[in-house]
Amino acid sequence: MRHLLFALLLSCVTPLWAAEPRELTWSELIPADAPPQEAQQAPMHDLSQLADALAAESAPAAQQQSPAAPVVQSLDQAQVKLPGYIVPLDVTEEGRVTEFLFVPYFGACIHVPPPPSNQIVHVTSELGVLLDALYQPFWIEGPIRVEASSSELAEAGYSMAAEKIYPYEM
Repeated sequence: MRHLLFALLLSCVTPLWAAEPRELTWSELIPADAPPQEAQQAPMHDLSQLADALAAESAPAAQQQSPAAPVVQSLDQAQVKLPGYIVPLDVTEEGRVTEFLFVPYFGACIHVPPPPSNQIVHVTSELGVLLDALYQPFWIEGPIRVEASSSELAEAGYSMAAEKIYPYEM
């Protein structure tokens, strides 16, 4: 009887910690009833355009489009997987980015105006990502929090302590 009870309890609990993260798109971070936002730059997966984006690096910082955009409250604490680009905020002496803004397109917050705050996730990571690898898109996984944060580059509407960070592959 004790084994049956344990097996029953285990079958109820296992899906909670074995569940795959929900794969999100950036549009799912915008509430359905939110006012329309300005058109955003399309994600850059064609790295042949990288030189043009890097040339804009010396330009002055642009103003954020919507620094207090509405967020999707129901996403709070959801285990998610999101593709995007890393904008470094903190780099270790070993050259690893351990705190960053995660954005939907390359150059956001640096080369072009930052997207609305509901299109930015403030991320921390214990291991981090090598600074040399930041020109490629990544997946991040972990529990997302509906939590506003501010940095010198932009306002973010979400935050995450990343459990996994790995290259995005098409």
